[in-house]
Amino acid sequence: MTTTASPDPARPLVVRSVPIDLDADSLLSFVPDDHPVTWLRKGEGLVGWGVAAQVRTDGATRFSDADKWWTETVARAEVHDDVHEPGSGLVAFGSFGFADDPGDSVLVVPQIILGRRGDLTWLTTVDVEAPTLSPAAAPRPPTGVAFADGALNGEEWMSVVADAVARIGAGDLEKVVMARDLIATTDEPLDVRWPLTRLAADYAMTWTFHVDGIFGATPEMLVRRERGLVTSRVLAGTIRRTGDDERDLALAATLARSSKDLEEHEYAVRSVADALEPHCSSMNVPEAPFVLHLPNVMHLATDVNGVVHDSASSLQLAEALHPSAAVGGTPTPAAIALIAALEGMGRARYAGPVGWIDASGDGEWGIALRSAMVIDQGVRLFAGCGIVADSDPAAELAESQAKFVPVRDALSP
Repeated sequence: MTTTASPDPARPLVVRSVPIDLDADSLLSFVPDDHPVTWLRKGEGLVGWGVAAQVRTDGATRFSDADKWWTETVARAEVHDDVHEPGSGLVAFGSFGFADDPGDSVLVVPQIILGRRGDLTWLTTVDVEAPTLSPAAAPRPPTGVAFADGALNGEEWMSVVADAVARIGAGDLEKVVMARDLIATTDEPLDVRWPLTRLAADYAMTWTFHVDGIFGATPEMLVRRERGLVTSRVLAGTIRRTGDDERDLALAATLARSSKDLEEHEYAVRSVADALEPHCSSMNVPEAPFVLHLPNVMHLATDVNGVVHDSASSLQLAEALHPSAAVGGTPTPAAIALIAALEGMGRARYAGPVGWIDASGDGEWGIALRSAMVIDQGVRLFAGCGIVADSDPAAELAESQAKFVPVRDALSP
């Protein structure tokens, strides 16, 4: 574990949160190109910039090392909070590696945070004076965007899927999630605020996020902890939309009856319920999923709810849930081993937890899906599909292409 803090890691952070009047629809319009962080849905959430403190962790202990650093940082902070909402006061944004190796992960405390919930907007400062808020310079649109296959081309990836189906048929496991990547090159380094603004506008029902180079619009809430209540939104089972409302309604009905998709979904829900159960005094797990309609795809979705009976923070709950069957498979050890053996690429922080935590341990952690990593002179996009015994490689390839669409479109100038 390595830590960096500014100006002195041993000195308490001085944190102030105050309500403000801010006449603007988009919090993103105030964010400069200075280590921006983002967590927004339907115009509400948190944005920030600057770095007041930061920790980087890796390996199998990446979550516990980050949690220890956060506990110590909270204990010595001097917090003046006039807002008293989840997300006010001292807040860190985080993004965690999917796999233990290398597991590169980060928690960062911005210098400036803007928050919004309902009609309430607030400003948090950490070790800096309150700024005069005005719209930041507009983000630079990317130029010269060109796409190329990542680790595997389409034919190679379908072969991997076929191999995974054969392993499932042989009884090695029940489900595995296979992902692929796509490389976008650009003339100049990406101003990440450009795709963030597009994603927040076009996919308002998802959580638009950015932390330390990974960004996207995830439809899947791994875990939310708020004043003793815990929620997890499970998505598994996907069908692409056509743009014709009548046709899409028929497809939604087909999805809701699909034995293949219902089987995939059941594995994911079961893994989440099993992981949360030790931390909850009561839980509500719906018997059947609903169909979640997004602009480009529809998913089978289930909201699992519970009452936390121990002191587990949102970050500790995220660790307990990761990786769920929605991004790994069932049983988890066999699925993770097969991913490492067949996928042919490193996931980095794709499909890992991404979100925020406050000083009380409340927070929201999504799964870094519909996402991409900023790389030198470009962007690395990711998409994954749940593979079960009835999976068809060509259909899974088409599903992966649909899951690339949000970020691909957001990179358009």
